[in-house]
Amino acid sequence: MKKNSSRKSSLSKARTYAAMGDFWDTHDLSDFWDTTRSARADVYLESEESFYGIERGLSRTIRRAAKERGVSPHTLVNLWLQEKVRKLKLASRRG
Repeated sequence: MKKNSSRKSSLSKARTYAAMGDFWDTHDLSDFWDTTRSARADVYLESEESFYGIERGLSRTIRRAAKERGVSPHTLVNLWLQEKVRKLKLASRRG
């Protein structure tokens, strides 16, 4: 059987990514599960976050402040640290 090199998807028979998207908008992979094959993929993820210990009392204060503002403690700490770092950079530029 000759492969059609212009076909981008063997399941949808689509020739363009837009056509493939249209196909999958109305179909589910579970309908084709018996036609799939196993694949191995090695994925290496590097965390984009760093975690620092915070004293218990300070942590309680942060949680309360975050709740008052309607944000998570994680978000509040990041906003506060971004603000502090921005101020430090401005101060160091002024000399």
